[in-house]
Amino acid sequence: MNIGDKIPEDLGIDMNGNEVKASDFAGKKLIIYFYPKDNTPGCTSEACSLAEGYLELKHAGFALLGVSKDSAASHKKFAEKYSLPFPLIADEDTRLNQAFGVWREKKMAGRTYMGTVRTTFIIDEQGIVTHVIEKVKTKDSANQILELVNS
Repeated sequence: MNIGDKIPEDLGIDMNGNEVKASDFAGKKLIIYFYPKDNTPGCTSEACSLAEGYLELKHAGFALLGVSKDSAASHKKFAEKYSLPFPLIADEDTRLNQAFGVWREKKMAGRTYMGTVRTTFIIDEQGIVTHVIEKVKTKDSANQILELVNS
Protein backbone atom coordinates (compact mmCIF):
# COMPACT_ATOMS: atom_id res chain seq x y z
CA MET A 1 0.00 0.00 0.00
CA ASN A 2 1.17 3.43 -0.87
CA ILE A 3 -0.15 6.90 -0.15
CA GLY A 4 -3.33 7.35 -2.17
CA ASP A 5 -4.26 3.65 -2.22
CA LYS A 6 -7.62 2.45 -0.90
CA ILE A 7 -7.38 -0.25 1.76
CA PRO A 8 -9.09 -3.61 1.15
CA GLU A 9 -12.62 -4.12 2.51
CA ASP A 10 -11.86 -7.42 4.26
CA LEU A 11 -9.29 -6.81 7.02
CA GLY A 12 -9.58 -10.18 8.77
CA ILE A 13 -10.59 -11.68 12.11
CA ASP A 14 -9.71 -10.04 15.42
CA MET A 15 -8.61 -11.61 18.70
CA ASN A 16 -12.27 -12.13 19.74
CA GLY A 17 -13.28 -13.87 16.52
CA ASN A 18 -15.01 -10.81 15.06
CA GLU A 19 -14.79 -10.10 11.35
CA VAL A 20 -13.21 -6.69 10.73
CA LYS A 21 -14.04 -4.73 7.60
CA ALA A 22 -12.86 -1.35 6.31
CA SER A 23 -16.51 -0.25 6.15
CA ASP A 24 -16.66 -0.64 9.97
CA PHE A 25 -14.52 2.51 10.04
CA ALA A 26 -16.36 4.51 7.34
CA GLY A 27 -16.23 8.19 8.22
CA LYS A 28 -13.44 7.61 10.76
CA LYS A 29 -9.69 7.96 10.50
CA LEU A 30 -7.84 4.71 11.07
CA ILE A 31 -4.36 3.61 12.09
CA ILE A 32 -3.32 0.09 11.09
CA TYR A 33 0.02 -0.98 12.46
CA PHE A 34 1.78 -4.16 11.39
CA TYR A 35 4.23 -5.79 13.76
CA PRO A 36 6.23 -9.04 13.65
CA LYS A 37 5.27 -10.97 16.81
CA ASP A 38 3.34 -10.79 20.08
CA ASN A 39 5.38 -10.65 23.30
CA THR A 40 8.70 -9.66 21.75
CA PRO A 41 10.53 -6.59 23.13
CA GLY A 42 10.02 -4.19 20.20
CA CYS A 43 6.44 -5.26 19.53
CA THR A 44 5.54 -4.99 23.21
CA SER A 45 7.10 -1.49 23.41
CA GLU A 46 5.13 -0.40 20.35
CA ALA A 47 1.82 -1.85 21.61
CA CYS A 48 2.30 -0.27 25.06
CA SER A 49 3.18 3.11 23.51
CA LEU A 50 -0.01 2.98 21.45
CA ALA A 51 -2.03 1.89 24.49
CA GLU A 52 -0.62 4.78 26.55
CA GLY A 53 -1.44 7.25 23.75
CA TYR A 54 -4.76 5.62 22.85
CA LEU A 55 -7.02 8.27 24.39
CA GLU A 56 -5.10 11.04 22.66
CA LEU A 57 -5.26 9.17 19.33
CA LYS A 58 -8.98 8.53 19.86
CA HIS A 59 -9.50 12.21 20.75
CA ALA A 60 -7.76 13.10 17.47
CA GLY A 61 -10.44 11.01 15.70
CA PHE A 62 -8.55 7.76 15.12
CA ALA A 63 -9.54 4.14 15.47
CA LEU A 64 -6.61 1.74 15.88
CA LEU A 65 -5.89 -1.83 14.71
CA GLY A 66 -2.80 -3.97 15.22
CA VAL A 67 -1.92 -6.79 12.82
CA SER A 68 0.52 -9.70 13.00
CA LYS A 69 0.54 -13.28 11.83
CA ASP A 70 0.05 -14.56 15.38
CA SER A 71 -3.14 -16.48 16.17
CA ALA A 72 -6.25 -14.94 17.71
CA ALA A 73 -5.49 -16.84 20.95
CA SER A 74 -1.97 -15.38 21.08
CA HIS A 75 -3.38 -11.89 20.41
CA LYS A 76 -5.99 -12.28 23.14
CA LYS A 77 -3.34 -13.20 25.74
CA PHE A 78 -1.04 -10.39 24.56
CA ALA A 79 -3.86 -7.80 24.68
CA GLU A 80 -4.98 -8.95 28.12
CA LYS A 81 -1.43 -9.04 29.53
CA TYR A 82 -0.76 -5.44 28.49
CA SER A 83 -4.35 -4.08 28.74
CA LEU A 84 -4.43 -3.11 25.07
CA PRO A 85 -7.61 -1.09 24.41
CA PHE A 86 -7.71 -1.81 20.64
CA PRO A 87 -8.29 -4.93 18.51
CA LEU A 88 -5.50 -7.08 17.10
CA ILE A 89 -6.08 -8.90 13.79
CA ALA A 90 -4.81 -12.46 13.39
CA ASP A 91 -3.30 -12.60 9.89
CA GLU A 92 -2.06 -16.18 10.07
CA ASP A 93 -2.07 -16.66 6.28
CA THR A 94 -0.32 -13.25 5.83
CA ARG A 95 -3.00 -12.18 3.31
CA LEU A 96 -3.33 -8.71 4.87
CA ASN A 97 0.45 -8.37 5.33
CA GLN A 98 0.84 -9.12 1.61
CA ALA A 99 -1.98 -6.75 0.56
CA PHE A 100 -0.25 -3.92 2.43
CA GLY A 101 3.18 -4.92 1.08
CA VAL A 102 4.79 -5.52 4.49
CA TRP A 103 5.41 -9.28 4.08
CA ARG A 104 8.96 -9.19 2.78
CA GLU A 105 12.28 -10.94 2.76
CA LYS A 106 14.25 -10.22 5.92
CA LYS A 107 17.76 -11.11 7.06
CA MET A 108 18.92 -11.84 10.58
CA ALA A 109 21.93 -13.73 11.93
CA GLY A 110 22.98 -14.70 8.42
CA ARG A 111 19.70 -16.30 7.45
CA THR A 112 17.07 -15.06 5.02
CA TYR A 113 13.36 -15.55 5.69
CA MET A 114 9.97 -14.00 5.01
CA GLY A 115 8.50 -11.83 7.74
CA THR A 116 6.52 -8.74 8.63
CA VAL A 117 8.33 -5.42 8.24
CA ARG A 118 7.11 -3.18 11.08
CA THR A 119 5.04 -0.47 9.37
CA THR A 120 2.23 1.91 10.35
CA PHE A 121 -0.44 3.11 7.93
CA ILE A 122 -2.62 6.15 8.54
CA ILE A 123 -5.91 6.06 6.65
CA ASP A 124 -8.48 8.82 6.11
CA GLU A 125 -12.26 8.72 6.49
CA GLN A 126 -12.68 7.34 2.94
CA GLY A 127 -10.29 4.41 3.48
CA ILE A 128 -7.39 6.03 1.60
CA VAL A 129 -3.81 5.75 2.89
CA THR A 130 -2.51 9.24 3.76
CA HIS A 131 0.77 8.37 5.53
CA VAL A 132 3.10 5.37 5.75
CA ILE A 133 5.60 5.15 8.61
CA GLU A 134 8.39 2.68 7.86
CA LYS A 135 10.83 3.84 10.53
CA VAL A 136 8.58 3.21 13.52
CA LYS A 137 9.76 4.49 16.89
CA THR A 138 8.57 1.52 18.94
CA LYS A 139 8.90 3.25 22.33
CA ASP A 140 7.24 6.46 21.09
CA SER A 141 4.86 5.24 18.40
CA ALA A 142 1.75 7.17 19.51
CA ASN A 143 3.64 10.48 19.64
CA GLN A 144 5.28 9.75 16.29
CA ILE A 145 1.82 9.35 14.73
CA LEU A 146 0.38 12.44 16.44
CA GLU A 147 3.34 14.60 15.41
CA LEU A 148 2.99 13.42 11.82
CA VAL A 149 -0.75 14.06 11.51
CA ASN A 150 -0.58 17.38 13.37
CA SER A 151 2.28 18.81 11.29
